Amino acid sequence: MTAGFDNERYLAEQEAAIVERMKRFPHKLYLEFGGKFLFDQHAARVLPGFDPNVKVRLIEQFRDRAEVILCIFAGDIERKKVRADFGITYDQNALQIIDELARRGITLAGVVITRFAGQAGAEQFKRLLERRGISVYTHRFTRGYPTDIDTIVSDEGYGANEYVRTERPIVIVTAPGPNSGKLATCLSQLYHDHRAGLDSGYAKFETFPIWNLPLNHPVNVAYEAATADIGDYNLIDHFHLEAYNERAVNYNRDVDAFPVLRRIIERITGAESFYRSPTDMGVNRAGCGIVDDVAVREAAKQEILRRYFRCACDYLMGMTESATVERVRLLMEDLHLAEKDRVVVTPARQAASEAEPTGKGHRGVYCGAAIELPDGSIVTGKNSPLFHASSALILNAAKRLASIPDTIDLLPQSIVDAVGRLKIGILGGREVSLDLEETLVALSISGATNPAAEVALGELRRLAGCEAHLSHMPAAGDEAGMRKLGVRLTADPEYAGKELFDA
Repeated sequence: MTAGFDNERYLAEQEAAIVERMKRFPHKLYLEFGGKFLFDQHAARVLPGFDPNVKVRLIEQFRDRAEVILCIFAGDIERKKVRADFGITYDQNALQIIDELARRGITLAGVVITRFAGQAGAEQFKRLLERRGISVYTHRFTRGYPTDIDTIVSDEGYGANEYVRTERPIVIVTAPGPNSGKLATCLSQLYHDHRAGLDSGYAKFETFPIWNLPLNHPVNVAYEAATADIGDYNLIDHFHLEAYNERAVNYNRDVDAFPVLRRIIERITGAESFYRSPTDMGVNRAGCGIVDDVAVREAAKQEILRRYFRCACDYLMGMTESATVERVRLLMEDLHLAEKDRVVVTPARQAASEAEPTGKGHRGVYCGAAIELPDGSIVTGKNSPLFHASSALILNAAKRLASIPDTIDLLPQSIVDAVGRLKIGILGGREVSLDLEETLVALSISGATNPAAEVALGELRRLAGCEAHLSHMPAAGDEAGMRKLGVRLTADPEYAGKELFDA
């Protein structure tokens, strides 16, 4: 894919914007980091060339002047909310972020568990962190929020929250995902600072929507698709338009909350806010990093299609509502997109029509898969008694990349038989058919004695960033394998078996 984003240009612009904002606040700047702080795969998909860790690279440039507060909503811990791009829960992602900060030498001031009400899961997470030497604070729901300013800005409101002690002039307030209480944490800190006579301030760093792109630009529409489940939508910031006669894009929650937020900040600081719009509060310069608008538009359209397939599968599994799927479908229609515009969809469905039904759990089901390789060619795979469609796909793709003839087997029958004996004879499974994770392990074992398998293994890294589609929802081992390979996978909302419980 053509690179459409320049990370170095972006870093320079973004650093300058943060430094300029720091000058307004003599004591401390609380900088709310929206979106993904680490491993921002959404941004990498819609802005080809974007480094998923460019935000943490930015903070590394402020390493001696910045520290981090990590927020996590107690309710997300309790219901084990999953970050879809990694398949891990928000509390696990929080641990991942903490480890990454330590590896990069970035100071963690503490973890704030927000909207805490004694949830058992949150209590356990708190104990886990504290017993590893990490400072943990709990904030309950802010009394009076959002309308009773007198209560909010009082010792019963923000004053009731534990104060996170920090030492550096920039405090990054971030979280594993949205609605984690970052803003409330920033405002609580502001309240305590100003009570102590310290002149601190607030700003927001939110990559999407990109304020200086058009409202209907596919990158901004892709943000709406990504947040369809929480109901975010983009709109023109009318406060900014009125104040500056300049069109700027923001999203509904920030625009709706701005009048109250401005009043809260003014009550905390005792002075009129210089922020005249929610866009003013932001320091985002992502738009400055776009160097190829055509490439970025196409990438964003593909992301909308991915989100549609993800939402459709989530609906079938009972994880979201039909309104979410319909909303993304409407966004597709606005941009004149159809399922077939994802080039791997039709070949995957065609492969399914040529497959054979296999196994007790897959009786009568025909599964196909397709992947687009870096050179634009399409490779397909289909299920069989020995392999899931995902497994056949990756083996075929590795052969194509390594120029290995189809007649050469990468996995000798002896290895497949050995895995079958383990799955059925020892572990009590019902079929041999290998999922992708099992296939990758088998391929690595085969590589010890099979030169062709060893060559094929070396080509697997080239699959990172490739687009793939399945005619059915992947098994856990298929999805995890694709994720680890870095393949951008979608699937039709169809189960790969007729049985409700897939052992």
